[in-house]
Amino acid sequence: MKKVVLSVLLASVINFAFAQKSEIAEAKKSWAMFQAFGASTSTPLAKKLSQLKDGIKHTDLAIADEKSKVMPEAWSYRALLASAIALSDTVNIKNADFYVKVATEAIDKAKSLDTKGTEKENINISQTNVTNAIKNIGVISYNRKDYKTAYDKFLQSTVINPSDTSMYLNAGIAARNMEDYPKLITMYKKTISFNHPQSEGLYTEIIDITLRKLKDTTAVLNLLKEASAKYPNNPEFIKSETQIYIDRGDIAKSEVMLNKLAEKEPNNPTYQILLGNIYFSQALKLQEERSKIERKKDPNDKQFNAVTAKMTALIDKSLPYYKKAVDVDPVNQAGLETLKTIYSFKSDTKNYEAIKKRLEALPKK
Repeated sequence: MKKVVLSVLLASVINFAFAQKSEIAEAKKSWAMFQAFGASTSTPLAKKLSQLKDGIKHTDLAIADEKSKVMPEAWSYRALLASAIALSDTVNIKNADFYVKVATEAIDKAKSLDTKGTEKENINISQTNVTNAIKNIGVISYNRKDYKTAYDKFLQSTVINPSDTSMYLNAGIAARNMEDYPKLITMYKKTISFNHPQSEGLYTEIIDITLRKLKDTTAVLNLLKEASAKYPNNPEFIKSETQIYIDRGDIAKSEVMLNKLAEKEPNNPTYQILLGNIYFSQALKLQEERSKIERKKDPNDKQFNAVTAKMTALIDKSLPYYKKAVDVDPVNQAGLETLKTIYSFKSDTKNYEAIKKRLEALPKK
């Protein structure tokens, strides 16, 4: 009697083990069928998902058994099937996200069990599917104006692939749409750290946001120093830095900085114009002050005369720089326009007409 019991028990165990192995075989079959017929773009989404989910059901049974759950192929095929669902389902983001989690768990388990490396190819395919699925969810969410989900997914993809600069950039753009400027700055800076082709433009946007939205001029100055060091030929960075010093009333610092640059490149008209702007911008502020006095209809007011004298002195100080700029670059429109304004203020008709003719002779843009 004992032998019979033993024989029955043994048969039961063997049959059960084979049953679980057959679940893995069925999962493999589902994957093969999907590759052969379901992966085509012409296959309806519902049919694709049905094929893949049938395979997932087989892996559910395989990983539920104590013996087959330690087989790396049970997990690698689960990863393949789940990652394919996540990548295929571009309609139901919640469903795609769920299978990203299933696939990620299966990938991790397959890696830990695959000591011989037999499932390496399946694991790699699954990882690629997961990465692309996460990106897809991010793009679809962005297009649906769900910028928070888009940001989270773009960021998640950088965890998987830390050198994917496009995803840092995408995350920054999503953060911009959320008006989460600190996150935007973090993502753009990360993109810049990889020497992305758009880095110069990204610096410009970071600087603008830090100045206008965050109103942190100290941080802006640090950014401008970084940007100028990386892109020394970009006059906008120099111009912005100079303007901050002017706004702060630190004229000496802006003048010293620009004079050093002008010494290095004496024939660079941009530096000459920026030097002229130091004084001309102060004159424009005084003009606003003077206009308030003029509204009092008292042109002989001592305050009016004092402001006019200061304004004239600043304009006279700026004049040589603009003249130098147009000497170096005769078609420099910014320099010519400012000279026209200055000569108009000074009632210098001869020079005003001469500059006006030069401006009219410039090619029309």
